[in-house]
Amino acid sequence: MVAGMMNERLKALTTSFAQQMGREFHYCIKNMDQEWNTAYNFSNDPTFLTNCMKKTDGDLPQRVCTAAEMKFYFESFLEGNGRKNYVKPNKNCNLTSWIDGCEPGWSCSAGKDQDVNLKDAVNIPSRTLDCQGCCAGFFCPHGLTCMIPCPLGAYCPESTLNKTTGVCDPYHYQPPAGKPNHTCGGADRWADVVSTDDVFCPPGYYCPSTIQKFDCSSGFYCRKGSTTETKCFHKGSCPPNSANQDITIFGALLVGALSLVLLIIYNFSGQLLINREKKQAKSREAAARHARETAAARERWKTAKDVAKKHAAGLQSSLSRTFSRKKTLRTQPDDGPSNESGGKKESLTDMVRSLDDNPEKGEGFHVQIGEKKKPRGKHAHTQSQIFKYAYGQIEKEKAMENETKNLTFSGVISMATEDDLMKRPTIEIAFKDLTLTLKGSKKKLLRSVTGKLMAGRVAAVMGPSGAGKTTFLSAIAGKATGCQTTGMILINGKMEPIRAYKKIIGFVPQDDVVHGNLTVQENLWFSARCRLSADMSKADKVLVVERVIESLGLQAVRDSLVGTVEQRGISGGQRKRVNVGLEMVMEPSVLILDEPTSGLDSASSLLLLRALRREALEGVNISMVVHQPSYTLYRMFDDLILLAKGGMTVYHGPVKKVEEYFSGLGIVVPDRVNPPDYYIDILEGIVKPNAKEPVNVKDLPIRWMLHNGYEVPRDMLQSSSDSESSFRGGGSHASGDDTGPSIAGEVWGNVKDIVGQKKDEYDYNKTSENLSNRRTPGILRQYKYYLGRCGKQRLREARIQGVDYLILGLAGICLGTLAKVSDETFGALGYTYTVIAVSLLCKIGALRSFSLEKIHYWRERASGMSSLAYFLSKDTIDHFNTIVKPIVYLSMFYFFNNPRSSIWENYVVLLALVYCVTGMGYTFAIFFQPGSAQLWSALLPVVLTLIATQQKDTIVANLCYTKWALEAFVIANAQKYSGVWLITRCGSLVKSGYDINDKILCIVVLVANGMIFRCVAFFCMVIFQKH
Repeated sequence: MVAGMMNERLKALTTSFAQQMGREFHYCIKNMDQEWNTAYNFSNDPTFLTNCMKKTDGDLPQRVCTAAEMKFYFESFLEGNGRKNYVKPNKNCNLTSWIDGCEPGWSCSAGKDQDVNLKDAVNIPSRTLDCQGCCAGFFCPHGLTCMIPCPLGAYCPESTLNKTTGVCDPYHYQPPAGKPNHTCGGADRWADVVSTDDVFCPPGYYCPSTIQKFDCSSGFYCRKGSTTETKCFHKGSCPPNSANQDITIFGALLVGALSLVLLIIYNFSGQLLINREKKQAKSREAAARHARETAAARERWKTAKDVAKKHAAGLQSSLSRTFSRKKTLRTQPDDGPSNESGGKKESLTDMVRSLDDNPEKGEGFHVQIGEKKKPRGKHAHTQSQIFKYAYGQIEKEKAMENETKNLTFSGVISMATEDDLMKRPTIEIAFKDLTLTLKGSKKKLLRSVTGKLMAGRVAAVMGPSGAGKTTFLSAIAGKATGCQTTGMILINGKMEPIRAYKKIIGFVPQDDVVHGNLTVQENLWFSARCRLSADMSKADKVLVVERVIESLGLQAVRDSLVGTVEQRGISGGQRKRVNVGLEMVMEPSVLILDEPTSGLDSASSLLLLRALRREALEGVNISMVVHQPSYTLYRMFDDLILLAKGGMTVYHGPVKKVEEYFSGLGIVVPDRVNPPDYYIDILEGIVKPNAKEPVNVKDLPIRWMLHNGYEVPRDMLQSSSDSESSFRGGGSHASGDDTGPSIAGEVWGNVKDIVGQKKDEYDYNKTSENLSNRRTPGILRQYKYYLGRCGKQRLREARIQGVDYLILGLAGICLGTLAKVSDETFGALGYTYTVIAVSLLCKIGALRSFSLEKIHYWRERASGMSSLAYFLSKDTIDHFNTIVKPIVYLSMFYFFNNPRSSIWENYVVLLALVYCVTGMGYTFAIFFQPGSAQLWSALLPVVLTLIATQQKDTIVANLCYTKWALEAFVIANAQKYSGVWLITRCGSLVKSGYDINDKILCIVVLVANGMIFRCVAFFCMVIFQKH
């Protein structure tokens, strides 16, 4: 009963003290009542109070420290950073009064006559009577004459003198010299574990009260400062007196389980893709076979009809000669079918049907087996129906094209589909005095180019190096950036911006910008889905893709990966054709190609040009830069645009008239010489023209302008007349003024060029007026398409992902083994290494998401695809790594390091960290070149961690994400240290500058950083483009 009353008084004392200290120690104590209750709730075992009451003859209340004395002790302790083993002079222990109770481990009584208020937090009572050793379960500081209860988790027995060392064991103080009656007392101080761990319950033992210590049983482990035993996951891993458990086997099991799950996901997804591709291939082959058989049946039916008609005509002729020799033989066509349909409005299809009975007209044929019409594309829903529809149309088109050479390809398709074809909008581009000048340096790239690119014709742009061929086509397509454009460009005779038609303009770059980890069909199908009209049915889109694959001769490699530098794929010529096919599948009205035949053999070039000629029959306006075409290819072009150096036109007109024009100038192509090669050699200055009258190459652009009646700029006339003198040098012009612009002016001009280029690129790619009348899929649908493509790419990069996981796991093993959790710093060292390692590895992994596909993105964005859909799809797929990578790392680090915080708390912090650094990796990948991005990804975590740990409580440190990640890890671990660890926790957190209440804030800051860096990355992706 007495012990219970004393316990209530101690509880009231500690509660009163806690209220005062809670205001000062808010940074390390989240819930003061809970923490203090954990440290000073002695209701379960108040035995030490009973023993002390017996030892002091009931004088315990007069010996316990008041709130003022406890406050005085802790303030003195904090001022000395825990390194002093005594307190400041006070009322009872000072220079004039030093009694036995002032020595460590001893206390005195205030006397029964003095009323001691334990809750008094201001006045220190006088304690100078009946000094004796401190009771077990209490500690008596050096310089104070009262007793303070030891917190739970401490072991505070009475000490005994070690005669060998003269030290009071298990503590480290000595009795005062010259006082033989002064024996060893109790504990002398409670401080952080770095200063002294005398009162801490030792590892391998547990202390249910402050005077009891028991060995840890087998199958249990007891950390330092434990009040109870903690059961091990596996009994055999914890022998008696275990201070920790070995749970590395569970980490291995978790890695095995995670690997199994990832393998199942990978194999299941891979098998699903394979089965889907096989099913599509079977359905496609069956549809193609059915279409061929149907076409063969049509052909046999037509042949039989032709034979029957010829036989009937011969019999009629024979009978006529026999019975009417005097009558003139008149052969009249059988007009039965035409009479039946005479009252109807004839369409092109009806006209061709009537030709079945009159093959002599030779205008084509149309054979229909049965009366049932084939399903149209919009009515085809199943995969089998779609492929049957597509291949049926292709076979009809082939047959019509072979038999009706005088019809356009549009007419062929119209007959094959039994309906009027919705033709592509035709675009005619006319330009007059087109001049391009760099905005900063004022260098002219094109000069006074005039002409017209007509729909349904294939134009070849040729010229020597530096003639501005690609620049000319870029200007026509509206892609000339960083330049000041003068002159007029008319679209179908109207002053309209060509950028408003970018959804129906195809631009094939010189480099083969094709996704190497996708198949040929996947590349083409993705481009078709994103760029064709959203109103077009899936069957019609499949028809477009199949038609392009057929025309480009890619049937044999349609299911083959295009290939990358590391992985072999299709040949270079096939890759070039896929590059062209990406633009053909979107059914453009204008198709511009930059050197599509470079690197191709003559057969591949011929196949490609035939496919482009077929597109031209659809009314497509095709222009292409060509280098050294063969004579066969050269004759397949309709128009030729020949440019001289400086971007000036030498010839622009039909290919058939180019030799006639140059012959008029006295330039005749020698025998067995390819005309375009000869003209380019002349413009390059390699060959002198073989003419009767001397011809100056520099005058050829002027002669062309005069030949067509164009106005010749004065500067061109002046440069032509002064060309010889300028080459000689000297004269009156050789003055100091010809030294050219200064270096500073040249640099400033280059800067203006770059800025102007960026602005023009942004203006081209931003949303503008759409005059193409084509409504492509919206952002959400494109996001769906991008998501499917990114998912396939990630599955095919599973080996790279596996290597990333392996490296993360090895890093977790190494850091978990080498940087064991330190109770003094709550594992700050291991977590510091964790922040650096995870940041570095995850940033480098995130670089692959964008750095390797910049060129692909630039091409897709220029064609009108959504940048937001592209970015979000990449980020969404990377969320899988954001979730899995922390599991992989923690499965090794946590089970080798075994901190006190739970694995879930560590996972949440690590998840936020990976999300943050992934956003930073995006920014580096987009803004920097690959080499620089990797360097930044490696250096930045180290530098920011040094700043965060050295420059504490500064604005710069708060801007470092590593500070917030490390603080979150340490706080999560520090919360598990309570009771006797309270002072250690407060000392460590105040030293690090952390606040235990900021755990949620740390997570929020990391996530916010990840979002901000993603926004910055998207901004850089939209603004910054290739030079």
